[in-house]
Amino acid sequence: MRQTTLIAVLTIALIGASTACRKTAGPADVAAARLRCESLSDPMGIDAAHPRLGWVLQPAGPGLVGRGHRQAAYRILVASTPSRLAADEGDLWDTGRVESNLSIGIEYAGQPMTSGLRAHWKVRVWDESGRISEWSEPAAWSMGLLEPGDWSGRWIGMNVGEPTPADEARRLPARYLRREISLAGDVEQATAYISGLGLSELSINGRKAGDHVLSPALSEYDKHVFYIAHDVTALLQKGANAVGVVLGNGRFHAPRVKDPTGMRNYGLPRLLLRLDVRFKDGTSTSLVSDGLWKATDRGPITADNEYDGEEYDARMELDGWDKPGFDDSKWAAADLMDAPGGRMTAPMIEPIRVVETLRPAAVTNPKPGVFIYDLGQNIVGWCRLHVQGPAGTQIRLRHAETLKADGTLYTDNLRSAKATDVYTLHGGGAEIYEPRFTYHGFRFVEMTGFPGTPEADALEGRVVHDDMERAGDFETSNPLLNKIAANILWGTRGNYRSIPTDCPQRDERQGWLGDRSSVSRGEAYLFDVAAFYAKWARDIADAQKGTGSVPDVAPAFWFCYNDGIVWPSTFVIVPRMLLDMYGDAGTIKALYPALKKWADYMAGFLKDGIMPRNTYGDWCVPPETPTLIHSKDPARVTRGDLISTAYYFYDLGLMARAAEIVGEKADAARWRQMAETLREAFNRTFFDPAKGVYDNGTQTSSVLALAFGLVPEDRRAGLFAHLVEKIEKESGGHVGTGLVGAQWLMRVLSDNGRPDLAYAMLTKSDYPGWGYMVSKGATTIWELWNGDTADPAMNSGNHVMQIGDLAIWMRQYLAGIRPDPESPGFGKIIIRPTPVGDLTWVRGSYESVHGTIRSSWKKEGGELILEVTIPPNTTATGYVPAASPDTVTEGGRPLNGAEGVKVLRTEAGCVVLAVESGAYRFAAKI
Repeated sequence: MRQTTLIAVLTIALIGASTACRKTAGPADVAAARLRCESLSDPMGIDAAHPRLGWVLQPAGPGLVGRGHRQAAYRILVASTPSRLAADEGDLWDTGRVESNLSIGIEYAGQPMTSGLRAHWKVRVWDESGRISEWSEPAAWSMGLLEPGDWSGRWIGMNVGEPTPADEARRLPARYLRREISLAGDVEQATAYISGLGLSELSINGRKAGDHVLSPALSEYDKHVFYIAHDVTALLQKGANAVGVVLGNGRFHAPRVKDPTGMRNYGLPRLLLRLDVRFKDGTSTSLVSDGLWKATDRGPITADNEYDGEEYDARMELDGWDKPGFDDSKWAAADLMDAPGGRMTAPMIEPIRVVETLRPAAVTNPKPGVFIYDLGQNIVGWCRLHVQGPAGTQIRLRHAETLKADGTLYTDNLRSAKATDVYTLHGGGAEIYEPRFTYHGFRFVEMTGFPGTPEADALEGRVVHDDMERAGDFETSNPLLNKIAANILWGTRGNYRSIPTDCPQRDERQGWLGDRSSVSRGEAYLFDVAAFYAKWARDIADAQKGTGSVPDVAPAFWFCYNDGIVWPSTFVIVPRMLLDMYGDAGTIKALYPALKKWADYMAGFLKDGIMPRNTYGDWCVPPETPTLIHSKDPARVTRGDLISTAYYFYDLGLMARAAEIVGEKADAARWRQMAETLREAFNRTFFDPAKGVYDNGTQTSSVLALAFGLVPEDRRAGLFAHLVEKIEKESGGHVGTGLVGAQWLMRVLSDNGRPDLAYAMLTKSDYPGWGYMVSKGATTIWELWNGDTADPAMNSGNHVMQIGDLAIWMRQYLAGIRPDPESPGFGKIIIRPTPVGDLTWVRGSYESVHGTIRSSWKKEGGELILEVTIPPNTTATGYVPAASPDTVTEGGRPLNGAEGVKVLRTEAGCVVLAVESGAYRFAAKI
C-alpha cells in the first residue's frame, strides 16, 4: 500500500507522566547526560587546543518524560582535578550561566590547554521554566603532546631486515624493545605516549597498557603519524620497573612488494615513546625512547603480515622480557631510526578493540586431520586457540568466507592473501594463543596439525573493529528484511579498521572513496561515526596532491590518482554528512581550502560544461551472464561523462553550501553559477527528447538525474515513468544499477511515489538483489550481485558498496527518522514513516547528538499505531496520513487542544504537525 493512498483518522495519546500542571519551582525535570569531548567519551591524549564539548538532555528521573522540555541556559565547570570539580571549583573554566539552548559543538574557552593536562568537567542546565538541574556525572579529557619539542626522545628500532624478492610478500619478524627504569617515589599519575609503526603493543611490568589492538590508526605516514596516550599509573611501582614494546609491520612496512598499483612502503618498524611520571611529593620524571633501549627480533612472533597472517613459535617466548631483572645482555642496542616525516598527532577516534567473542556453530571433519570450524557469521578479526600438546607441534589456522562443495575451504577469492596463522606449541601444559598483528575476514576456519581431535571449544572467533557506539536499532515484521539489515550491520562493522575499508579478506583492504559516498550517511544510523569520518576526511586531505588531485584510495597505500570525479566526490560528500547528521561544521571549516583546491582543479577538465573525467563508470552493474564481473552489454552501461557531469553538478551544490558556512560568499556564487552551466550542458548533451530519457536510458542515468535535480520539472514524471518501466520490465522488479546508481536508488523511487516498488525490489529472494544474497547463505553484503558465481578475481563476500542507500532508506523512510536540513544534527527532526508492502510493523531508534529519537509503527485492529519520542531540546515536523486536521485527535481530545502539537498544513494526503519534545502515541484508522 502506498503512503499517499492511506486514509486515516488519528488519535494521539501521551506516553509517560502528564505535564498538564507544569512546575514553576524545584529542580528541573531534565539533566545533562552523555557528555562528549570532540565526539568522544572521556578521550585521552587529544590535541585540539579548543576541544568541542557537548551533551544530551535526558529526564532527570523515572516518570519524568514530558513535553516541550528544552534548555534555556547552561553552565560548564572544568577543573584540573576530580576533587576540585567535586567542590564546584572550575579553576580551568567556569562559564557561569550562559543563556543558550546550544548543547553541541561548544568550544572550550578557559585556561590555555598545555601538554599532558587532564581536564575534568560537568554540566548543569536550566529548563524552559527557569528551573535548574543537578550537575551531570563528571567526564574528563586529557591533552596529548602539543608541541614538536615535547617529543624529546628518538625513533628507535632495528635497522635490519631480509630483502624480499620482487614477487613475494614481505616477511619480517616482530621487534621486541625494552628499557628498565627505577622510580624513587610513590607514583601519583603516569601517562605513556607511544607511536609504534606499523603496529605496536606496550606493556609495563608484564601487564599490557590499555585494551587497544591493531594500534595506532592508519595514516599518510609522511603527513601525520598517530600516537596513543595510555594512563599507566596502575602499572608502575616504586623501585624497579620495565617497559616493553612489541612492534609489528602493519601498513608501514607494506605487506606486499607489488600489487595492482604499487604498494607504498615506508620502511622498517620503529618506535617513539615518552613516559611521564608524577610522584605524590610533587616531583616528576620522564623516560623516552633512545639509544639506551635494547632490542631483538628473536622472539616468538616470527612473521606478521596483515594479509597473510601471523606465525608464532611459543618455544621462542621471552619469559619476563617486560619485567624488571630480565637478562637482556644478548639483545642488541636499539638502532636510531629516521622519523617517518609526518606531524605527530592524536587520532581523535575510538580505538580498535576486541568487541565480541563468538563460539563455533558447527565443526566438521571433511578430510583426515582437517577440521572446519563454522562460526555461523562472516566476521572480521581472528581466532583464539586453546590447545595442549607436545612441544614443536605446529597448528595452522586458515581462514575463508565460504566452503567448496566437498566441505573444504574456498580461498580463490582471497587472491594472494594466505590468511593463515601458524602456532607452534611450547609444550608442558594448556596453551592459549591469539594473534596481535594481523586480521582476517572469515566465517570458516580450517584447523590442521591439532594434536588429537579438537573439541568445539578449542577455537573462538574474536570480532575486531573500531569500538564505536551503536547508534540505534531497526526491526520489522519481515524476517528477510531483518536479515538484510543484520547483514548490512555485520558488513559495515567488519570494514572499520581506523579507516573505512572496502573488504577485509583478500589482498586489498583499502579505503576506496567511492564505496562510502552515500553509504557513509547510512552508517551514521548504525554507529556513532562522527569522529571516525572526520578523521578519514583529514586522511583524504593528507593524500591530496599539491595540484588539488585527490586519490581514489585514502590513505594512498595504493597510488590511485586517476582524477575521475565520482570516487573523489566523497571528499566533499562526507563533510556534508557530518554536518547533517552531527551538526559538525568544523570539518567543513578545517578542510575548506583543500575542498576548494580539488573543486577548482577538476573544473580545469570541463569541456563545454561537460565533465569528461570518469574512471570506473557505474561499477558492478548486474551483468548479463552469471560469471561476468562487469557487464559487456552496451544497454546496461551508463556513459562515464554523464555520470561525472551529474556528480560534479551535485558536488558544486555541496561546495556552495560549504562556502557559505565559512563565509566565502563569492565562492558560493561562483559554484552555483558553474552548477547552472553544468545543468544546461547536461540536458543539452544527454537528453533525448524523442525518447524522454538521458543517453541510452539506463536505470542509473535516470536515477542520478532525478536524485540531483538535473531534470526540468516538466520532464520529471516522464523520466520517472521510464525508470519504473526499466525496473519492472527489463529487470523483472530487481536491482539494475551498480555502485553509483544504488547510492540513490531507493530514495528516488520513494520520493517519486513508488516506495512499494523499492520494497518489492528489496525483498525479492531471486537474482539479483540483497534477498538473493541471503538465500545463498550470506551473512554480510557481497561485492558483486552475482557473488556466488562470478570470477573470484574480484568477488568479496563482505563489501559495503552494494549497500547503496538501503541503510538510509530503512531508517529514514520505513522508520521515518530524518534530520531537518534547517537544523543540522537533528536539532529539528522530520518524522515521516512509510507503511508499505506486507509490513505490519517497524521499530526504529536513533541516538542523535541531541538524544534518543524513536519512531515505531504497527497495524493492529484496523488501525495504524505510531509511537514517537522526540528528545528534549529538539522539535519535530511530523507527517501523519489523514484527510484533514478535523479527523485528528490527541488523547481523545481535538487536535487544537493537544499539548505539544500544532497543525501546520495538509500536504500530499498528510496532516503536517509541529511537535515539541516528548513521547506520543498516534492511532489512525486504515
